[in-house]
Amino acid sequence: MSTNPSGTPGAVSSLELERRAFRSARKQRSILVSVASTLLFAAVLVAILVLSPGWERVRASFFDLGVAADAFPRVIAGLWINIQVLVVAVIGVAILGTLLAVARTLRGAVFTPIRLLAAGYTDVFRGIPVLLVLYLVGFGIPGLELTGRMPPQFWGTIALILCYSAYVAEVLRAGIEAVHPSQRLAARSLGLSHGRTLRLIVMPQAVRKVTPALMNDFVSMQKDVGLISVLGAVDAVRAAQIEVASAYNFTPYVLAGVLFVVLSWPFIRLTDWMTARAQRREQIGGVV
Repeated sequence: MSTNPSGTPGAVSSLELERRAFRSARKQRSILVSVASTLLFAAVLVAILVLSPGWERVRASFFDLGVAADAFPRVIAGLWINIQVLVVAVIGVAILGTLLAVARTLRGAVFTPIRLLAAGYTDVFRGIPVLLVLYLVGFGIPGLELTGRMPPQFWGTIALILCYSAYVAEVLRAGIEAVHPSQRLAARSLGLSHGRTLRLIVMPQAVRKVTPALMNDFVSMQKDVGLISVLGAVDAVRAAQIEVASAYNFTPYVLAGVLFVVLSWPFIRLTDWMTARAQRREQIGGVV
């Protein structure tokens, strides 16, 4: 334990103070260099755009603030539909993806049909583009006349759940299989059933291992909710398309893109933060 000249325990030595001062100065210098390089890059990029021969035409066609202000109420109203679809799809994907992941990890010959069905599902829906699934679900299922008339966003939500459940199931399955078998054996030796072992021991560890990958899938789904416009839903993309046809200007498309970025930005930053935290946790005690 270090002491100060008066003998008080817990005081920081002068050498440690010098080290802290050096690290602080180096951190400040790195921040300044980062800010300067970023500003320089942004200035060069802006100069290239502004000084290009066709900039005025592009600015008038894509960055007209007046057109953006006129289109904003209708585009933001369409974005609310995208948000509603996203919330319902996230819940559906979480449930169906978990069931598929568990089905793919079932042991025993009696569960072979279930494992094959789950594997076939993930193979099919990971291979078909989301846009094709939207067409098949949104125009094919209503043609069977099994239900009454449903809004386009309903079928768009179903299609997104079908597609992204396959991706999430594979990510969860990888997390389940990454849990060491000794965890299962220890839980069973304590008298836990297979179901309780999976729910209380395996799944919490599996989700923790693959949380960054799962969040990246949900970030991708935030973008793909805009595809429901192909079914006729007046979401942000379709509202922007209507405004473009009315104003003969592409600014509403840019506005819709900015709104989608604003919608996904908090989740992207949260994903980066959780990824960095997981890396720090794994590197504790290691030499980097």
